[in-house]
Amino acid sequence: MVVPTLSDLRRHAVARSLFTPTTLPRAIERLGFVQADPIRSPARAQDLTLRHRVKGYRVGDLERRYAALEVEEDFFVNYGFVTPALHALMHPRSALREWPAERWAQAEAVWHFVQARGEAHPREVDAHFAHGHTTNGFGGQSKASTQLLDAMHYRGLLRVARREGGIRLYAAHQPQTAPEDVAAVLDRLVDVLINKYAPLPQPGLRQLVAMLQHAVPQWKGQLRAALQRATQRLPNAEVDGVRWFWPDGEDPAARRWKAPDGVRLLAPFDPVVWDRNRFERLWGWAYRFEAYTPPARRVRGYYAMPLLWRDEVVGWGNLSVAEGRLQADIGYVSGQAPKEAGYRQALDAELADISLFLGTSHH
Repeated sequence: MVVPTLSDLRRHAVARSLFTPTTLPRAIERLGFVQADPIRSPARAQDLTLRHRVKGYRVGDLERRYAALEVEEDFFVNYGFVTPALHALMHPRSALREWPAERWAQAEAVWHFVQARGEAHPREVDAHFAHGHTTNGFGGQSKASTQLLDAMHYRGLLRVARREGGIRLYAAHQPQTAPEDVAAVLDRLVDVLINKYAPLPQPGLRQLVAMLQHAVPQWKGQLRAALQRATQRLPNAEVDGVRWFWPDGEDPAARRWKAPDGVRLLAPFDPVVWDRNRFERLWGWAYRFEAYTPPARRVRGYYAMPLLWRDEVVGWGNLSVAEGRLQADIGYVSGQAPKEAGYRQALDAELADISLFLGTSHH
């Protein structure tokens, strides 16, 4: 195999992730996991990610169609939407903090209540059990029943049946028995990561495998061995002093990897740009998500979306909707827009496409 160049890796990263748009179930199956984020600027991360990969996707389609789809809300390396196959690999999940007998008794009573109803709103659980209030992770007050439902969902005792106005409605779920071959399960979880985020530099692979402690806290102690196996079994090459990894059967230097033509504005959590270390190695500049940075210290904006032109990330865009019209504030790393023929037209086409996706008019 020819050792890929940095330019091959760039093309491979873009082409394999931005596949030809398909149906929503097929896109979820292909990605394995879609990261969710509540910020809407101009739409939630899951919608912005699926927009590029699902034909005719409109904002909110995932939430609208969730109940009919083969998909689960769950925690993987972040919170999001996973395939049933991936969900099954992570359960039965035991949390890092053991529950006392009293907590298990509460959970059992709630489980039977939810099972009898078919699905339950947190408000109904709270009204029935009156669990009171508790201090949440942010130091504020939240309903104890909401925290219990969250914890039961995390442990696989409940599943999210659907959402109503953004609120999770739960259904009872029976976790399956623990697998016999944990190492094989961990290898499959690593393969999901590689399939989604490849080509991965070694620091990125190490970070993602470490993040599996949130997906499978019960096997946290076996993650180091899983990383060791991954570095030995996955195809890899050293490029510019860094070792890169990708899935079996792929060759980043192959001509089949052609970056899609046109402009794409990507969500900050899109698989193409998710790994900030990889981003810097591939595109030569530092991209940061600044929503939680104090306004005075922001360099590119609250929700700056990386702007991809063919296989180069040339800038960023901050999008907003004012009086039903899409507003775009575009910035460039070099200080000016690409001069190549077709760029302006491609940017206009992308903004028109985003307007269609949002149901707004294009400014």
